[in-house]
Amino acid sequence: MKEARYQRMVLKLSGEVLGGVSRSGLETDFIDSILIQLKQVTDLGTQVGIVIGGGNILRGSEAVGRGLGRLAADYIGMLGTVINGIAVRDLGARHGLSMSVLSSLPGSGFTEPYSAEKAVSYLERGRVVLFVGGTGNPFLTTDTAAALRAAEINADVLVKATKVDGVYSADPVKDSAARKFDRITYQQALEQELGFMDRSALCICHETGIPIIVFNIFEQDGLKRVSLGESIGTVVEGEIDD
Repeated sequence: MKEARYQRMVLKLSGEVLGGVSRSGLETDFIDSILIQLKQVTDLGTQVGIVIGGGNILRGSEAVGRGLGRLAADYIGMLGTVINGIAVRDLGARHGLSMSVLSSLPGSGFTEPYSAEKAVSYLERGRVVLFVGGTGNPFLTTDTAAALRAAEINADVLVKATKVDGVYSADPVKDSAARKFDRITYQQALEQELGFMDRSALCICHETGIPIIVFNIFEQDGLKRVSLGESIGTVVEGEIDD
């Protein structure tokens, strides 16, 4: 059996991915396909923490556009991530995955308060840790939460799962001339404002030296290939050797 390249990763899953084709609600078939990949990765010995978004329940920008205040929209969105985390944990049990839900928000018996020490302890015991509640603060995205958690638990890599096969110079749906990057530096991503991740998240990864891999979560064995260090998606890192 091949050995994993990364001992510990943080996986960022958007709420829209959990919503499947409609990008809303919870599409269990889509979630099961992700959990099957996740089981492959944990079987390789990789420790996995997952930061879950809440866009399938409420997208803050859309809610604000409809008249909801930004503060309320952000807190509703953070609560949406808690709902998603509880659902993923329950579905994960069917795939033999032991999961713990750690929340940045005050919760109930379904979640535990977040701490980096507790997260690392669970990871070292073979559990998958679901980070919910975002950062616990409004005006910050779950991208930023993912970068923070990756830094706090000393992850080897931050993996952003999307429905696109990497980072492009422009929206490939709208621009047929858009080109895909195999590798790009943090600085290039910031300067070109490519939009695949917010600036604060990119800056955290830049400062801590945590590489980012952006890939299509629905590509065959995609997450396993990431864990093994195979060429997939786009790698965002420091200086790139010619």
